[in-house]
Amino acid sequence: STAKTEDVTAHVIQLLYRHNVVFGDYTWTEFDDSFLVKNVNSVAVVDTELKIKDRKPIDLGKCNICVHVFQLNEEGPSAENLEEENEELVAANHWILPAVDFHGLWESLIYDCEIKSNLLDYVTTTLLFSDKNVDSNLIAWNRVVLLHGPPGTGKTSLCKALAQKLSIRLASRYRYGQLIEINSHSLFSKWFSESGKLVTKMFQKIQELIDDKDALVFVLIDEVESLTAARSACRAGTEPSDAIRVVNAVLTQIDQIKRYPNVVILTTSNITEKIDLAFVDRADIKQYIGPPSPSAIFNIYISCIEELMRCQIIYPRQQLLTLRDLEMIGYVENNVSKLSLLLNDISR
Repeated sequence: STAKTEDVTAHVIQLLYRHNVVFGDYTWTEFDDSFLVKNVNSVAVVDTELKIKDRKPIDLGKCNICVHVFQLNEEGPSAENLEEENEELVAANHWILPAVDFHGLWESLIYDCEIKSNLLDYVTTTLLFSDKNVDSNLIAWNRVVLLHGPPGTGKTSLCKALAQKLSIRLASRYRYGQLIEINSHSLFSKWFSESGKLVTKMFQKIQELIDDKDALVFVLIDEVESLTAARSACRAGTEPSDAIRVVNAVLTQIDQIKRYPNVVILTTSNITEKIDLAFVDRADIKQYIGPPSPSAIFNIYISCIEELMRCQIIYPRQQLLTLRDLEMIGYVENNVSKLSLLLNDISR
């Protein structure tokens, strides 16, 4: 669409005021406004659960509405290559944000505690510190997030979803976002002492992206223990000495780029005890991501079944009650609650 952002915003606000009341998150894909039909794919009220814990009516007319207008990039990831001894290594994948690959990912991640809102608040705070010229020698912040926990709990997905969410929310400040997912294993060279140089080359490429002040750059290091293995193990002889150079290079590069206001480093790990303490100390947030609780499992099942019913893979459509709805009726079984109660039992 070539419509102006302010025109889209005005028509979206009119749509919200016409509907007036919503119950939690809601998405419109069909419109009676010809302007919206022509220029807008969908309108979504999102993140209500971050502020309102109980599902209850939200009066849009009394809310302070913030509208974010964005267009998804459909190009997919590109490869960032490094040269080593006449060989080309795929060192990272690179997305321009917001990307169609990550659309809906944030909403699909369900947690019991306020992990998502805490991460959003953290990045917002780091930007505020930069704007106010807070002395980093007195109040240290390194723009590093470490998510750790068992495999399969959504740590990497949460990092990608966070980058997508922030690139949309901060569109008035940064024209677009960039996500660099580093392939940790490709940075280890078969040649002695070359691994540290590859890490430095990779961060030099990242530095070129950071130099674009219109871009908000996210650096994702999955399984960060591969690059930041504890140096004590190297001294004990259980790790090759080349690994020390890699850890030193990573720590040095993080210290160099942390002074730039438009970069955030997102890292994940399954085995935090293997990570060098100097890196752990640089992480502003060390967030544990554990297995979901029964209530979170129930909500995940609900979202999956709703999607299958939307696509008519499950047909005819069945009414499913939320945990709050079941609690209000005292978990009494009837024709309406039967399937939801069965799903609740499966979730335990």
